[in-house]
Amino acid sequence: MLNKIKIILLEVIPVLVMIGLIPLVKNDYFLVLIYVLIIVGSLFIKKEKGDFIFLIFGFIVMIVSESIFISTGVETFIRNSLFGLMPLWLPFLWAYVFVVMRRTLKILE
Repeated sequence: MLNKIKIILLEVIPVLVMIGLIPLVKNDYFLVLIYVLIIVGSLFIKKEKGDFIFLIFGFIVMIVSESIFISTGVETFIRNSLFGLMPLWLPFLWAYVFVVMRRTLKILE
């Protein structure tokens, strides 16, 4: 079990780095570029079958979900570079989180 925890922590590191960059990188377009590099680098280091599908699925689902949350007033963002609603980088972050969640579930099986 300890080995599984170590593997899961390694999977989560890119997400923690991505989250940690949010207050440091004020330009949403530059942050998206950094996120894309992190995602591509992470997938280059370890690519599993189905990763790309989960990445695209997470990207689309999160744009729709976040748009609904914002339209109902549940969430608001100061940074709203995507459609004037949310930060441009947010769907990229969530897309990779979907991949990490899928990988984590596989590890725990």
